[in-house]
Amino acid sequence: MSEYLVVTGMSGAGRSTAGATLEDLGWFVIDNMPSALISKVSELVDGTGSEMERVAFVVGRGGGDLDDVLPAVDSLESGRKRVRILFLDAADDVLIRRFEGTRRRHPQAARGVVDSIADERLLLSELRDRADLVIDTGELNTNQLRTRLMEVFGSEAPGSTMQTSIVSFGFKHGVPLDVDLMFDCRFLPNPYWDEALRSHSGLEPDVRAFVLDRPETSEFLEKLNQLLSMLIPAYTREGKSYLTIAMGCTGGRHRSVVLAEELVRRLSDDGVPTTVFHRDVER
Repeated sequence: MSEYLVVTGMSGAGRSTAGATLEDLGWFVIDNMPSALISKVSELVDGTGSEMERVAFVVGRGGGDLDDVLPAVDSLESGRKRVRILFLDAADDVLIRRFEGTRRRHPQAARGVVDSIADERLLLSELRDRADLVIDTGELNTNQLRTRLMEVFGSEAPGSTMQTSIVSFGFKHGVPLDVDLMFDCRFLPNPYWDEALRSHSGLEPDVRAFVLDRPETSEFLEKLNQLLSMLIPAYTREGKSYLTIAMGCTGGRHRSVVLAEELVRRLSDDGVPTTVFHRDVER
C-alpha cells in the first residue's frame, strides 16, 4: 500500500529543501500541489501497474487552497491509506530576516512581510495542530535541515510505525520548539571546564568517558530508560508517528551529545528504531 506525506508549513521555513531531500530519498515528490487534486492523484498512484510506494505532496503557497488540505488528508485516511503531515516552522523574526535577506516576495504579501507572516500563520494553524511532525528550522541552515530530514525519513522502512528521534542542543542557542520530551543535562559536571576537553565534543571518547563515568549519569540514564520503556509503547499504541526527545546542556557540544548518543544506543538495543541529530555540536 502506498504511503503519503503532506509537506507544508510557513513560507521561508524550508519546504523546497524538504521536497528536494525527500526526492533524493526515493519519494515521488509533487511540488506546489493543488490540494483539491490530492485525492485524484492518489487514485492514480494506487491504480493497477503503479510502482510508486511513497508520495509527498508539497503544499501551502495559496491561501484559499489550504482549506482543501485537511479534507484531502481525511479522505486518504478513510480509504485506509497511511498519510502523515510534516509541518516546517520558524519564529517570525527568523522568517522576516530570511525574506529581507533574499528580497523574495511573500506569497501572502498583501500588507507587508510582517502582516503577511501573521496572516499565513493563522491560515496554517489548524494544519500545524494536525501535523504528525513539526520541525523548527529557525536554528538550522539548509544543510542541517537536509541532515535532519534524512535522519528522520531516510532510516524508516515503508510501512514502519513510530520513528523515535533524539536531538541534542545547547540552551544558550535557544530551546527547540519541535520536541515532545525535553531533558536538562546541566546538572552533570561540565567537560567545558576541563581545558583538555574544552575543544573536543561529546562524540569523542575522552568526553564520553568524562560524562558517563559519573554515578549521577548512570542513575539518570537508568531512570530515563524506565520512563521511556513505559512511554514509547503507549505512544505507539496511540498511533503517534514521530517521537522527538531533546537532551540539552549549556552549549550543546558535550553533555547533551554524550547522553543523546548513549540513549540512542540503549533504545536501539531494546529494538526501538532511533535516529540522532546534534543541532549545536559544531558551534
